[in-house]
This record gives sequence, structure tokens and C-alpha cells, in this order.
Amino acid sequence: MTRHLITSAIPYINGIKHLGNLVGSQLPADLYARFQRSKGNEVLFLCATDEHGTPAELAAKKAGKPVAEYCAEMHAIQAEIARGFAMSFDHFGRSSSPQNHKLTQHFAGKLADNGLIREVSESQVYSNADGRFLPDRYIEGTCPNCNYDRARGDQCENCTKQLDPTDLIDPRSAISGSTDLEVRETKHLYLCQSNLKDDLDAWIDSKTDWPVLTTSIAKKWLHDGEGLKDRGITRDLDWGIPVRRGDADWPGMEGKVFYVWFDAPIEYIACAGEWAEATGGDWERWWRTDKGAEDVHYTQFMGKDNVPFHTLSFPATILGSGEPWKMVDHLKSFNYLNYDGGQFSTSQGRGIFMDQALEILPADYWRWWLLSHAPESSDSEFTWENFQASVNKDLADVLGNFVSRITKFCRSKFGEVVPEAGTYGPAEEALIVDLTDRVARYSALMEAMEVRKSAAELRAIWAAGNEYLQAEAPWTTFKTDPEKAAAQVRIALNLIPFYATLASPFIPGAAAKMLEAVHLEDTGFPSNVPAALAQMQAGQSFDVPEVLFAKITDEERADWETRFAGQRD
Repeated sequence: MTRHLITSAIPYINGIKHLGNLVGSQLPADLYARFQRSKGNEVLFLCATDEHGTPAELAAKKAGKPVAEYCAEMHAIQAEIARGFAMSFDHFGRSSSPQNHKLTQHFAGKLADNGLIREVSESQVYSNADGRFLPDRYIEGTCPNCNYDRARGDQCENCTKQLDPTDLIDPRSAISGSTDLEVRETKHLYLCQSNLKDDLDAWIDSKTDWPVLTTSIAKKWLHDGEGLKDRGITRDLDWGIPVRRGDADWPGMEGKVFYVWFDAPIEYIACAGEWAEATGGDWERWWRTDKGAEDVHYTQFMGKDNVPFHTLSFPATILGSGEPWKMVDHLKSFNYLNYDGGQFSTSQGRGIFMDQALEILPADYWRWWLLSHAPESSDSEFTWENFQASVNKDLADVLGNFVSRITKFCRSKFGEVVPEAGTYGPAEEALIVDLTDRVARYSALMEAMEVRKSAAELRAIWAAGNEYLQAEAPWTTFKTDPEKAAAQVRIALNLIPFYATLASPFIPGAAAKMLEAVHLEDTGFPSNVPAALAQMQAGQSFDVPEVLFAKITDEERADWETRFAGQRD
């Protein structure tokens, strides 16, 4: 049994996330966690809300609430939506937790002890209109590299180039839009990432199984231009983790907080501490290699815009501490999911958001489409026409129709019990051989986190059942050879729990309904196909389930296209 530590990029607290956020981190992480549990492996799957920094302050201000109150409310909302999408987190934490405060200050102290933090007097942008220093990401302008006109002062989300605010053309405040900006002196702490460049380079080189997308972004930041730069880890803000050196004050840093991108990844570890406090678990056996974590396989899931901080800044924090922390083994990154000819954007309110999606259809419809169209090798695009076609064909016609067809036929000819008569012949044996090969391929693809290919193989497994039924036609066989028809029905009925256990990582709600209909529990991944296709013994009762997946009509699709034209209210 392997132990799997799985983390999803933690979503910002400043609003409900869109479907692009979901498919770029939480959803594929949940798929992998569910698959590993089905294989009998021990899993700790962690996520949290990212609650510090200017985004939280501004969102709270817009909502007319104190920032702590706003964050608590939004955490509860995001947790509820995650449950709605059947996210199987072992813990959904908060970066504002006492555990993260303590751990972030601990890391800062260790880095300082090891000579990897320096104090810098620097010029920062101050907005006279807003009466405050502006964090990098709250200065907008035109990117000098790609001419994207909404580039932030820390990074262009269009071309991913790392920027300084002074690099921007025609800079303006992202808060007020004011161009009345001036430069003022202030002191901040910098993490000396450049001192760890060679260590990071060697570590990334050792990850030979990482996606090309991940390593190419990391290497670009390491080697392009002047190479890896030291990075500020403090900000002039009120909301955040106070700058302290472990348990001690940090002279000159009074009134400052740690930069959100310094403390947010540390929440992965702190979240395990929150989980341990809530459950009595031992978080150190997952995170400390001197406490048993050396045999843990750690996988991170995130969108490509988060890759630089997780391949460089967070590893620099861990390596620089000199302590035996578990580092990531595999970093699965994703391209962007675009929306109907444009980009999903939380800040601009463009696209369909997670709460809206659940108001329209159950989670499994979204889970299937998003995972089967995951933006792995390139960007993907959500269109309502494609969504309708995929749901109707894959879920309704292939899987749902199979379950309905065989249960109703059995009820009409043999009653709501598995038929006793008949023995398997060449067609049934050939089906078992074919499915054995396909399940092995599906398992290998899931292990490799090839999300789209896994979905395609799963659909092919469903299709194999339909093809068998169509070819053998038990409704025709029954007229001349009822015993042979009974055998055909028996193996087809056994495909229901077989499909359910295979599909549960993708569509857990429908899988549970399928198992409930045949009065069985999920026994885990069906590696032994002959045994899995003998779960429903002769004489066992079952129920004809309700329609698993209703087809999306043209009228519904047209209504949703109009309703979600790209701008959230």
C-alpha cells in the first residue's frame, strides 16, 4: 500500500470560483485521490482557502464587512460548493489559521538563521487616490512583452512573464483606476532565491516524469533574462500574518505582514496540522521525512499560472529552511479552460461559476465534461454546444442507456433478480478478455494522471457493454433460447457495479446510484475483471434505477447560452 499526499492549489477567498479554476486544480486532484483510495492506498487530500492579501481586503470592503468576517463567510461558502461538486477533501482548511501563522513565522525565522533573507529599502508604488501602497498585483498596465493590457505588476497572466510594476506601460491602480501614482521608500524582506538557483535547477532536473508544461515554465523562470530573482516576502498591509522571526519580534518590520505568496503554499503543511487537530491524526508522518514521510508520494495539482511559485518559491522556502520537509514528487499542471470564445476570469466576472453550474445540473454532468476535456496539452474551450453533445452522447446514450436498457429488459423477462439459468459462451469470454485489457490500460492512465485519456478509455469500457448487448441481442435470443439469454443478461447486469466502481472517481454521484440499484457496496478498483463480473450472483435482487442522466435539450442549451453570455452579475 502506497501513501499518497495530494494537494490542490488553494483558491483565493475573494469570490466564488469559475469552472476553469475547478478543472485546473481541485477536480483532477479529487479524481486522483478517489482513484488511489479505490486501489486501497492511504490518501491525505488537502485543500484550503487562500485568505490573505489585498484581494481579501478589497472584496471585504466591497461587501461592506470586516475582512475576518468576510473570509469566514466565504470559506464556508466555498466549502459548501466543494461538497456540492463531491470534492473528497480530508480537510479543507484556511490560510488564516493559527497553524499557518505559526508555521509561516517559523519558516521565516529558519530562512533568516540560514542567511537567506535580506532586508531591502526599496521604492514602491503609492496611490494617492487610494491612500496606500499598492501590492504588485494591484498595479495594472500593458505588458511590455506581449502587449496584454491587463497585466499585473507581478506577472502577466497572458504570457506568464515575471514583472515588476515599473515594467508596465501606462500603469494604473487596479483598485481605483487612478494613474496618480508615485514612488515612495519602504523596507521589506526578500527571500534570497538566487542563492538556491543551482539546488532548484538540480531538483527540477530530477523530476523526469513531470509534464512538459511544468518543467518548461520552471526552467523559463530559472534561466530567461537575468535568471531567478530574489523575491519580496513582506507587504505593507493590515490583513495577513504579522512579520515575526519565529516567536520573536522582527525589528523594523512592525506593522507589516508576510506576502500572501509566501504564506499560502505553507498552508499545505499547516492544513495537515488543522486536519490533525480535528481528527487526531498524525500530520508529521505526512510532511516530515524524519517522522515517516520518506515513503509518501506527494502530488500537487494546479493551473499553469501557479507553477512558478510551486516549482521555485515554495521549494526554495523548504530547501532553505534546512529542515527535513517532504517535497513534491509530481506536479501536475494544466493549461487554461477558455469560455465560449474568451477567457474565464474571476476578477472580470466572465464565464460560468461553480455555484451557478450546480443550480443548473448535478455535479456529475460538470465533472464528466470538465475532466474529459481537461486542458492538459493545450488550452481547452467550453462551449454550450459541446457540453450538450458530450453529456447526451457519453452519459445519457452510452452509460445511462445501458443501465436502463438491461435492468428493464431483465425485469420484463426474469423479474428484478439476476437470472440463474445459462452458462457463458465465447461472446461472454471475449468480452471479459477485452475488458481485462481495457481496465489495465485505464488503471495505467489514471496512475499516470493522463486525465483526458483516462476518460476516453472509461468511455470505451462503457461502450463495450453496449456493443455486446447490441451484438448478442438477448431480447432476440430469449425468443428461441431463454437459458442463453439469461446468461447474457447476467453478465450485462454485472457490468453495472463494474462500471460504477470504475467510474466513481469521475462521476461519484451516479456511481453510488448504480451500486444502490444493484444492492452492492463499492469494493474498490476491479483489477480482477472475472471476479468483478461475478459480484451479482444468481437470485440476487436489484432495482430498476431512475434515469441516471437526463438529456440536455436544445431549448435548455439556448437558454443557458443567453443567460451566461460571459458576465456574472
